[in-house]
Amino acid sequence: MIFGNLEFANRYDFLNEKLQRCFSYIQENDLRTFENGVYHIDGDDIFVNVVEYTTTTIENRFWETHKTYIDIHVMLTGTEEIALNFLQNMTEKQPYSEKEDMLLLEGSKNSSVCLKENDFLICFPEDAHCTGIQVSEPQKLKKAIFKIKVD
Repeated sequence: MIFGNLEFANRYDFLNEKLQRCFSYIQENDLRTFENGVYHIDGDDIFVNVVEYTTTTIENRFWETHKTYIDIHVMLTGTEEIALNFLQNMTEKQPYSEKEDMLLLEGSKNSSVCLKENDFLICFPEDAHCTGIQVSEPQKLKKAIFKIKVD
């Protein structure tokens, strides 16, 4: 996982080309103006989900990871905590859904990050994450979740 701020995204030029395309897309588009939905950048290889939701307690959220896609969570407005752990520290809650590229997990957090406006978090398939956790009280947020197909 990589936690950073878009102001310094140019420092991550060592990342693979697909990840670089996402950072370019962010610079070229005002994602805050996008309606909720899916926007394809390169077919099913790279796309972005723009979502809005209200944060809540960790007990109301779920642990997940993905096998087919890398996630880049980009906070557009609002703040959320994302709890983190490594896949090998978690237990499988349900069988992997290939259709949704979703593996639901159980476990506890090893660490967490607080995403504020313009912060991003890259989660690789080995990074279990639990999103949508309120920082102090429930808050509505808008974020972009880029999905990059693993080669």
